[in-house]
Amino acid sequence: MDDLLNLIKEKYPTFSKGHKAIASYIVNHYDKAAFMTAAQLGKEVGVSESTVVRFPAELGFDGYPELQKKLKEIIKSKLTSVQRLEVSSSRIDKDNVLKSVLQSDMNKIKMTLEEIDEDNFNTIVETILNARHIYILGVRSSASLASFLGFYFNLIFQDVRLVHTTSVSEMFEQIINAKEGDVVIGISFPRYSRRTTKAMQFVQKQGATTIAITDNPSSPLVKYANYSIFARSDMNSFVDSLVAPLSIINAIIVAIGLKRKEQVQSTLEKLEKIWDEYQVYEKGDS
Repeated sequence: MDDLLNLIKEKYPTFSKGHKAIASYIVNHYDKAAFMTAAQLGKEVGVSESTVVRFPAELGFDGYPELQKKLKEIIKSKLTSVQRLEVSSSRIDKDNVLKSVLQSDMNKIKMTLEEIDEDNFNTIVETILNARHIYILGVRSSASLASFLGFYFNLIFQDVRLVHTTSVSEMFEQIINAKEGDVVIGISFPRYSRRTTKAMQFVQKQGATTIAITDNPSSPLVKYANYSIFARSDMNSFVDSLVAPLSIINAIIVAIGLKRKEQVQSTLEKLEKIWDEYQVYEKGDS
């Protein structure tokens, strides 16, 4: 993703005076430029809006929106939590945080739905159904997603391993036996986990089939995935938005559950008796 910034630096000597001003600002303040309109960026650097609109063509882009999209991809992986908080503070209505965040999450689900490849989704479901062993990788904020997926997969499949780890060595120890016929599901969203990426690389070399649940084709997980499925997770703040990713995972669980309906029903009937006997759940008032 640094390729864009390097491209701007390489072409800098060939730019006009106005375009040099734009280029310098983007390289030094890409975190702010990613969310500026062409008019705002022009005002900031002292050039006309039309000059800003023409600038992307110098880099081979069709227009300003495409350049902005690339800048937003950069900030997903490069910004620290402190920088993310600073950027988001200027984008969220401080007097209406609840509605701002909920609306943003709704938009992410809508965009994910519009961009999803259903054939790819169905292929991933069938791949998981045919797996001999299933490994689920997800650390840091993605650990909650991995845990959710692991909980329900354990109700459906007999051999599921949720990789719990706080170190690189422990992760490799838990996936050392992953091989051909096994499926490894890696989950990671910006800022991407290097541990998860390295683990995916390792198991793919071992011959396991790898599935990445991540946010876009530029994610480092995609390089080591046989199949990838994308869910929007554009940042709201220093907090990762995992609403759309959770919906994708929920859809995978439901699709697999429907294909294994009788087995899941039998398991749940047994569990209901156990839950009742050991009083796992509170019972509502009669």
